[in-house]
Amino acid sequence: MKPGRDITDLLAIMAALRTPGTGCNWDLEQDFASIAPYTIEEACEVADAIQRGDLIDLRDELGDLLLQVVFHAQMANEAGHFAFADVVEAINRKMIRRHPHVFGERRDWTPAQIKASWQRIKAEEKAERAAERQAAGAAPEPAGLLADVPATLSPLARAVKLQARAGTVGFDWNDPKAVLAKMREELDEIEVALDQGDHAAIGDEIGDMMFAIANLARHLQIDPDAALSGTNAKFMRRFAFIEQALAAKGRTPAESSLGEMDALWNEAKRAEHR
Repeated sequence: MKPGRDITDLLAIMAALRTPGTGCNWDLEQDFASIAPYTIEEACEVADAIQRGDLIDLRDELGDLLLQVVFHAQMANEAGHFAFADVVEAINRKMIRRHPHVFGERRDWTPAQIKASWQRIKAEEKAERAAERQAAGAAPEPAGLLADVPATLSPLARAVKLQARAGTVGFDWNDPKAVLAKMREELDEIEVALDQGDHAAIGDEIGDMMFAIANLARHLQIDPDAALSGTNAKFMRRFAFIEQALAAKGRTPAESSLGEMDALWNEAKRAEHR
């Protein structure tokens, strides 16, 4: 089999890998649950390539992510649930339906009208899925406004999603400074827990603080995961500067004092600002 540029080639490869007797034993042993972690990992690698601005890696990682979609669709097809073509049709239908201002007659909607229409259509789709599940005898989706926010999102991303969902019914602050006030309140509560030496309470209050930070980021239209990733990269750069500066003196961080490393850290900060 020669590699091609058509999606049908990838579908054929996946089908061959899952063919009993002639396929790959590892691929044949997999199921939805065992493949799900790889799907999440590939999505993270796509995000990483984007953050690094590496378009060569992005091309390859998008292919890996597409393979995950094809893998799940192949397993579903084998079980008689749906095929890859059904996945494509479903997303095509959804995108056309959710953009009546592009694919319908209305062309002059404001961003607010577009958002309101999107939310209304999503609600209609949810009701239709519930009816479809009932007709098929499937278990109903979890009830409640927040019940279907995926637990597999990163904790920060899930916090933002939960807050945004609650905000659709008015349970939200209108001013980022109100969130700042909440953060100061949470900081005070962390200090009280520290004074009391209550380890469980400390963890609980730190979680509240992180939830408030995610809320502030959401109000300022900042992705908290991306912001933290940027800080992680910055920390790595500055610590590498410390290691290199100490290595030039024939020493390692373990052989240096905190004061010396802190001074080098500040030097790295000044160098970045220059």
